[in-house]
Amino acid sequence: MNNYSFSKGGMDLYCLIFLGFLLSVSPLSAKNQSQQSNSFSQQHKVQGTVTDGTNPLPGVTIAIKNKKNNAVISDYSGQFSLTCSPNDTLIVSYIGFKTALISVQGRSLLNIVLSYDTTTLQEVRVNAGYYSVKESERTGSIARITSKDIETQPVTNVLATMQGRMAGVSITQTTGVPGGGFDIKIRGQNSLRTDANAPLYIIDGVPFSSEPIGYNQTNTTYPGLSSPLNSINPDNIESIEILKDADATAIYGSRGANGVVLITTKKGKEGKTRFTLTASTGAGKVTKFMDLMNTQQYLAMRKQAFINDGLANYNPSDYDINGTWDQNRYTNWQKTLIGNTAQINDLHGTLTGGSEKTQFLLSGSYRTESTVFIGDFLYKKGGSHFSLNHRSDDSKFRLTFSAGYTLQDNDMPASDFTSVSRILVPNAPALYNQDGTLNWAEGTWENPLGNLFPKVKSKTNDLVANTVLSYELLPGLVLKSSLGYTNLSTTETRTWPSSAFNPAANVPSSRSGIYYNNTKRSSWIAEPQISWDKDLLGGKLGVLLGSTFQSQTTERLYQYAEGFSSNSLIYNLAAATYIKINLNDETQYKYQAFFARLNYNYQQRYILNFTFRRDGSSRFSPENRFSNFGAVGAAWLFSSEEILKNSSWLSFGKIRSSYGITGNDQIGDYQFLNTYTTSGVNYNGVIGLQPSRLYNPNFGWETNKKFEIAAELGFLHDRIFLTAAWYQNRSSNQLTGIPLPGTTGFTTLQANLDATVENKGTELTLRTVNLNTGNFNWTTSLNLTFARNKLLKFPGLESSPYSQKYRIGKPLNIALLYQYKGVDPQTGLHTFEDLNADGRISFPEDQQVVTDLNPKYFGGLQNQLTYKKWKLDFLFQFVSQKNRAVAMENAGMMLNQPSRMIDSWKNTGDNSKYQIYTTGINDAALTGDYLFSGSTAAFEDTSFMRLKNIALSYDVPLNLKETQCRIMLQGQNLLTFTKYKDGDPEFISYGYLPPLKVISAAVQLTF
Repeated sequence: MNNYSFSKGGMDLYCLIFLGFLLSVSPLSAKNQSQQSNSFSQQHKVQGTVTDGTNPLPGVTIAIKNKKNNAVISDYSGQFSLTCSPNDTLIVSYIGFKTALISVQGRSLLNIVLSYDTTTLQEVRVNAGYYSVKESERTGSIARITSKDIETQPVTNVLATMQGRMAGVSITQTTGVPGGGFDIKIRGQNSLRTDANAPLYIIDGVPFSSEPIGYNQTNTTYPGLSSPLNSINPDNIESIEILKDADATAIYGSRGANGVVLITTKKGKEGKTRFTLTASTGAGKVTKFMDLMNTQQYLAMRKQAFINDGLANYNPSDYDINGTWDQNRYTNWQKTLIGNTAQINDLHGTLTGGSEKTQFLLSGSYRTESTVFIGDFLYKKGGSHFSLNHRSDDSKFRLTFSAGYTLQDNDMPASDFTSVSRILVPNAPALYNQDGTLNWAEGTWENPLGNLFPKVKSKTNDLVANTVLSYELLPGLVLKSSLGYTNLSTTETRTWPSSAFNPAANVPSSRSGIYYNNTKRSSWIAEPQISWDKDLLGGKLGVLLGSTFQSQTTERLYQYAEGFSSNSLIYNLAAATYIKINLNDETQYKYQAFFARLNYNYQQRYILNFTFRRDGSSRFSPENRFSNFGAVGAAWLFSSEEILKNSSWLSFGKIRSSYGITGNDQIGDYQFLNTYTTSGVNYNGVIGLQPSRLYNPNFGWETNKKFEIAAELGFLHDRIFLTAAWYQNRSSNQLTGIPLPGTTGFTTLQANLDATVENKGTELTLRTVNLNTGNFNWTTSLNLTFARNKLLKFPGLESSPYSQKYRIGKPLNIALLYQYKGVDPQTGLHTFEDLNADGRISFPEDQQVVTDLNPKYFGGLQNQLTYKKWKLDFLFQFVSQKNRAVAMENAGMMLNQPSRMIDSWKNTGDNSKYQIYTTGINDAALTGDYLFSGSTAAFEDTSFMRLKNIALSYDVPLNLKETQCRIMLQGQNLLTFTKYKDGDPEFISYGYLPPLKVISAAVQLTF
């Protein structure tokens, strides 16, 4: 079945599903409902409001005791209405509150006040993928945040919503440019290949590929390629669960080796049709600039460099110091080029409602975000989301349909101005002439605004759709099928017009060029399942059987063109005189699996969970295509034992453990085959082929063995709740390149390497209810992770191409450095330890000092306070780490430097921190700079604590019936506490914009 026919068939399938829904609400169904309505017409009607004493509670379940299928849900105003008998008793339940029993006693109006009950938090059901489980009964490690945590953050990427909120989940923002991405690691790096450690993303049961969609020649604004995760709108998310250990991830087999991110979108709620509109506007700024030299400090450095080099006269090209440029002029280039204010506007609307049996939700959003760069650039993102839930009158048949469509239009500069803003000479000429044209100062400098002419433009469309059908054949026996479809397409261009160059260079328009990327990715998935739940031998038995059939097709076209007669024709490839196709391919990935889960819960005290999955992947040869994975998890709820059941101090206690094996096939498609590419060489009118990969059918799956043991303790009715977990993961049979002799024409052969990587650590989570009164509530959540990564073995490492990248017994993410000794007081040069004592520093013999670049620990501290109609939520994120500092090289040349470089050597006997200045002719000083950048002195403590998020909201009292108004103030990255001197410490990549500080205000109306 090809992709096109499935896409068409998929649309037909959705039409049939929708037709089935229409039939379910046909006149026949309406007749049944009418009959039910008549049967209740003789009874008593009750209406009222449910509150917590101050605020209305939407989504509260009000049921009639000892009667089925008569429950209703309170609406957004906390109001409800139902028909019952005058002597009935109502059961009023809501997560986080004590269940109340209310006698009707013939009353028609009931105002119900619920009391908080922290112990019910253990009854919350969390999404475990193919099934859900109560918090108290889960045997696996699952972290969770909900829409309440997400809606307080002014962010666009789903990964940003989780930063600092989950133990064991390390997330780093890679750029402050709109539409940029994030790096995520769940319990460390398992694979030697840095591109094979991404988790599995599941949106409403549909796998969502996180593989980059950009072309590395197209976009140089981001440190890495464009991430498709920007297509996921945080406004549409109801909850995010992170599956971490073997018990939780094994049901996903090889796809869950690096953890699983389960994203559940919002669904419709029963009740009156409600419309919610949220509008926000905000501003973003760079969190911190480097402290650079001013004009006087810079010129003093330059003059000293000439003195150090024994030069009496300045060169004609030394415009900064020979008088060509104004010696008193000063420009703060950081504020000029990256000091603007990014304007952020967001509009989101939701329409939801429905009956007891059918609920719907329709939402739409639109967001624009400019940049802090000089110039006009704009990132636009819009989308819609639809959800439909339906169940039959007897509740045996259920249907859930959800679909989301997102469009992104990104207009960014082709180059990041961050790097040039840090090195531009402070007395450089003005950017513009008096007539408003760019000032090239008669060819004496390269105006940085020339980088405004090259453009990066990308447009991405993304569709994710899912349908779940289920039918209860017998009590406890449910047949279910999940069908999903995704379609993503992106068009990306990067232009380089001749107008970007100095006019003095006389670059013709024929030198103008464009990189072009057109990527399309579509996939479908079908997962039939059957589950059975049965009371057995004093406990509950749960059985789940299912299978997965998935296919993904990717088409890529990368082109380069140049030789345009005019810059205005640069987007028209037909106008180019030279076109080169860098890549044009179509790949298909097929995946098939069978899975099973067996769960037994004995008296809600002893729980066993067995998981098995057999995976098949087209990325391996037929001989190694299938592999088996599985896990076992166990839990003991010792607080349910008779001796502790009535404890006044211990309200909950559980010990759980798991062990299992998962796999990994993140190696790309067709890696085991002989593959060929076009050579691009024309011989007798024919373009030849050349081999690009060698055949190797023998490699198979990476394997990841996971073990965990954890304890969960609740004290004083769960007002204090502690979770402590210790884990150890070992990944072996690494899929990487085996080095080959150069005579073969290839550098490596894809194969399994007998190397083993270990990740182990401790995760702590503490939740406390500090105050819980009718008007004031205060809760605190702390998560803390200590993680260690280690390469246990790597046969032949010393003779492999990885000999200067890894070390046995050390982490994968390390730097091998020279040992810095300081500046020699006699020569003024950097000195380093000579490990071989041969009198000269050499590579790689002397570059052997290992520096660990992984965080020692990381975590977050969150506080949530509620007082009447006020709510305050703030999160501090903290990380202890070491990283490379901003490069400080070539001091004395025509480049600005950090102001601390003033403390440089000048005379014999000086005890200075930095070495002698040079104009570039002192080879010993240049060598010292080069070695310094690869030494221990170039790495600093970049630990930080920052106020990651803060949100303040107020529910405005209105006299309008069924109308709510909330005003909100939100902040991101507002305060940062760090010893790091050179800007933002979160993401340190030379030349790229760091994360921004954002403040926004919002108004939300519900009516």
